[in-house]
Amino acid sequence: MAKAPAPKPAAAKQTAAKALTKSQIAANLAEKVEISKKQAVAVLDLLAEMSYKNAKNSFVIPGVGKMVLVSRPSREMIMRFGPKAGQKIKVPAKRVLKFRFAKAAKDAILGSKK
Repeated sequence: MAKAPAPKPAAAKQTAAKALTKSQIAANLAEKVEISKKQAVAVLDLLAEMSYKNAKNSFVIPGVGKMVLVSRPSREMIMRFGPKAGQKIKVPAKRVLKFRFAKAAKDAILGSKK
């Protein structure tokens, strides 16, 4: 006799919502601002292109956050797993892209702290 699958917790249902696609975002934007969907897609593409070109100087999306380029120094670390476990290796310096959310975005999503 086969067992019935266990019911999923209620919290899992909340996180199961799918992210909006580019066309859904463009359609919503076009409807709110009363422009064509093609123009809304062009705005999104231009925003992405501008952020790529200006990331090294930091790029701000007002009300959302700031994209910044951060330089990480080289460092030494001890490998914990795998065939090199226990050995010290040197991790080279590198540049990484980070996104820092604006306070307004944090408050709107998480709620303000009191």
